Amino acid sequence: MKWVLCAVWLLIGLLLTEITTARPFPRRAQRILFLGNSITYAGTYVADIEAYLVAKYPKQAYEFINVGLPSETVSGLSEPNHANGRFPRPDLHERLDRVLAQTRPDVVFACYGMNDGIYLPLDESRFRAYREGMKWLHSELKKVGARQIVFLTPPVHDDPQLGLNGYNRTLDRYSEWLLAQKDTLAWEVADVHFPMVRFLENRRQTDPGFKLAADGVHPGELGHWLMARAVLGYLGEKVTDEPTAQAAFEAVGLAKNVRADEIRRLVGQRQGVMKDAWLRATGHKRPEMAVGKPMPEARAQYDTLERQIRAVVQEKKGRP
Repeated sequence: MKWVLCAVWLLIGLLLTEITTARPFPRRAQRILFLGNSITYAGTYVADIEAYLVAKYPKQAYEFINVGLPSETVSGLSEPNHANGRFPRPDLHERLDRVLAQTRPDVVFACYGMNDGIYLPLDESRFRAYREGMKWLHSELKKVGARQIVFLTPPVHDDPQLGLNGYNRTLDRYSEWLLAQKDTLAWEVADVHFPMVRFLENRRQTDPGFKLAADGVHPGELGHWLMARAVLGYLGEKVTDEPTAQAAFEAVGLAKNVRADEIRRLVGQRQGVMKDAWLRATGHKRPEMAVGKPMPEARAQYDTLERQIRAVVQEKKGRP
């Protein structure tokens, strides 16, 4: 009977370990996919999310895959003279099947809307195309078995003349609709739009010329951190008081006794290699893009950087 009791206690121990192991994503999730436009392709917020979670949860092994594509929409819309007539906006419908077949994601984050209103005042036909595109995307992700789907509201738009009272009003409405789907359709939605709006409004009370995006569209490092902070907060991380990425990584580095800044650097380097490799592997119709490395070559670099990241995770910072 002793062996039976030992087996029972072993099973209990394994179950308790499984229950108490901290993780930001569903159990057994491994591949985390990010879909979006040029803001996602830029990738700073994606890399910040990944690096923070690597530092915070060193026992978890996730692969973060960024397949953001500049100019893309989920609505299928494009301006008549987009890019001065060189090419229409790419449409996610054209490539999603290939992306999902190759990436096989467990968790998906998708950030659309910025391009979907075509930088024009709110119009019902364009708005309907965005709504239908998001519903289609959610359905397709469900079909392939994604275990968690998180939609992000579009980032803030800051018009050079009108500020937050221009195209951002369209994005306000898109964001309100998306957030409402948490109740209407039981979707998971992380809000990055309105926190960025509030940040700009508050900052401009003392600095009227302050900008998160020099061109009003593509956020700089601080704007990307606000996006990452909103997503991390949605995942349950206590980062809402961290004003910058540097402060957040200093805090998690201190808490976990790791060089989180070095983890961030290596993760950013790896993301830079892999995002173009994934676009090359999955294919797209957007011209004027950097040609990524063939996937075997990119994978070799991925593995090298993974070993470096794991070495940093395993070493402990010296205490004064």
